[in-house]
Amino acid sequence: MAQYTIKELEHLSGIKAHTIRIWEQRYNILCPKRTETNIRYYDDADLKAILNISLLNERGYKISKIAQMQPEQIMQTVQQLCDESCRGSHHISTLVKAMVDMDEEAFERTLSTAALQLGLKETMNEVINPFLTKIGILWQTGNITPAHEHFVSNLIRQKLIVAIDGQVVRTQEDAPVYILYLPEGELHELALLYINYLLRSSNKKVVYLGQNLPFEDLEKTYKQFKADCICTVLTSYPEREQVQAYINQLSATFPECTIYMYGHLVQNEQLTFPDNVKRIGNSREIITVFG
Repeated sequence: MAQYTIKELEHLSGIKAHTIRIWEQRYNILCPKRTETNIRYYDDADLKAILNISLLNERGYKISKIAQMQPEQIMQTVQQLCDESCRGSHHISTLVKAMVDMDEEAFERTLSTAALQLGLKETMNEVINPFLTKIGILWQTGNITPAHEHFVSNLIRQKLIVAIDGQVVRTQEDAPVYILYLPEGELHELALLYINYLLRSSNKKVVYLGQNLPFEDLEKTYKQFKADCICTVLTSYPEREQVQAYINQLSATFPECTIYMYGHLVQNEQLTFPDNVKRIGNSREIITVFG
């Protein structure tokens, strides 16, 4: 069973820790446990409860009214909201709960509903990317396992692949050519798949090379297609101290090509980028650059 501090509940639910404490004291909405050393913590049931309470509160329910509702009544009300048009926050809370439970049906249903209501672009920006940020918090605090991450990543990946497969691309002869790849050792593909979807939506020519690509194969592909742009995402590889050298290697090897780089490892402000290398800072910039 996972254990959460009150600050972690704050990050995951969006409700300030101070507010959670007041609600506990005034309305007894949560019952934190204590470790053998008398440190307060919360469990998965508390997380699910505060996510539901957060959703109802956002939708106009006063905390005093929520506190009077039975758990079954809260769940029923939340379920009713699933069928109503809403923006990303509700879907994110539902995805977190589905991930904790490893409930594939609920996860898939939530993604499909969000895509129908918002469209894939806005689902990525308003639901999936904030959700992945929450996963990062859970990962850092040790409250999810690699199995949880693989569970949700593969379901999102399937959704993106289906969307890409359903595209009708009418590439023009003079359209710029983009090579998309992940470096050797890098397996986190979701952002690259999304960029692929956006480029294809704009009728660009894309050579998608996917995960774990040796550098020499990138060179061969570039020579074959004379690509205008190369795009990669660095999430966990190469090692942090080798990122600058990798940036320099890309720039020097493909001096006539515009190189776009995205991902956690390239957000370090101490990194320097040659003129032909462009850093993408966030998911909104992805749409600006590739949409």
